[in-house]
Amino acid sequence: MSAWLDAFVPAFALLGLGALIKRRLLRDDVIWAGMERLIYWVLLPSLIVAALAPLDLATLPLGRIAAAIWGALALGTLVSVLMARGMGHGHAAMTSILQGGIRFNNLMGFAIVGALFGAAGTGFGAVATGIIVPFVQVVTTLAFAFDGKRGPPRPAAIARQLLLNPLLLAVAIGFAVAAAGGLPPGIAPTVQALGRASVALGLLCVGAALSLQSFSDRVPTQAATGVLKLMVMPAVTWGLCTLFGVPPLATAVAVVFMALPTAATSYVMARAMGGDAPLMAAITTTEHIAAIATLPFWVWLVAP
Repeated sequence: MSAWLDAFVPAFALLGLGALIKRRLLRDDVIWAGMERLIYWVLLPSLIVAALAPLDLATLPLGRIAAAIWGALALGTLVSVLMARGMGHGHAAMTSILQGGIRFNNLMGFAIVGALFGAAGTGFGAVATGIIVPFVQVVTTLAFAFDGKRGPPRPAAIARQLLLNPLLLAVAIGFAVAAAGGLPPGIAPTVQALGRASVALGLLCVGAALSLQSFSDRVPTQAATGVLKLMVMPAVTWGLCTLFGVPPLATAVAVVFMALPTAATSYVMARAMGGDAPLMAAITTTEHIAAIATLPFWVWLVAP
C-alpha cells in the first residue's frame, strides 16, 4: 500500500498544487507559458534522453512492444475519428477528440512507473514514450493539416514541423546514444538532473492548465472520449502485449502509459492550430480527474 501511495499521491497532489498556485500565487499566464516552453524544449527531452541512454537495446523486445502500442494507437485513431463523425462534430472538434483519445501525459507516467518499478520502470517508460510520440505527433500534425480551410497541406511544412519536434528529436538522440553505449561522464549527470526537474515542474503546469469551468461543455463527448482513452486504449494494449508475448514489466509500463490522461499541451496545440480549444480543455480536465480512479485500477490489474 505504501508503494501505491508513494506513486499516486505525489502525482495527483502536484496537479492540485499547480491549480492552487495558478489561482492564488502565480496568476500571470505568461509565467506558466514560459515554464511550459522550458519543459517542452529542454527538461522533458532531457528526461527522455537520460532514460533511454543507458538501455541495452539488443536485449529489449522493441518490435513486440512497438507492435502492441502502435496497434492500439491505430485503433484509437480510427475510433476517435469515427466517434467524432458519429456524434455530428466538425473537423475542429474531431481534432480535440483525437488528441483526447491518443495523446498522453508522459510526465505523470514517469512519476508513477518510476515510483512503482524504479529505474527499470523509468527505462521502459522512456521506451514507451519513444514508441508513442512519433505515432501521435505524425497523426495529430496530419489531422490539423487536413482541415480543408487552408488549402492542401504542404509536405515540406509538415516534414519541417515533425523534424523540429523536440520530443521526436529526443527519442532519436536517446536511441542513438543507447546504441553507442550511453552518455559520457559529466554529460550523463547533467542531462539526468535536467530530466528530474521536468516531472515536478511539469505536473504543476498541467494542474495550472486544468479548468473546472469546462465540465458542462458537451458532456457526452467528454465521457465517450474519456472511456476510449482511460479504459479502451489500455485494455487493447494489454491484450496486444499478451498476444505478442511482451514481458510482464514492459507490459505493465506500456499499459500504464496508454492509460494516462491526455497531455495538457493538447489545449495549446488546439488553440494554436485552429482546433476546438474549449472542448480540448474540457476533455483534458475530465480525463485527469477520472484518472484518479482508473490509473490505480490498471496498475493493480497489470503490475507484475
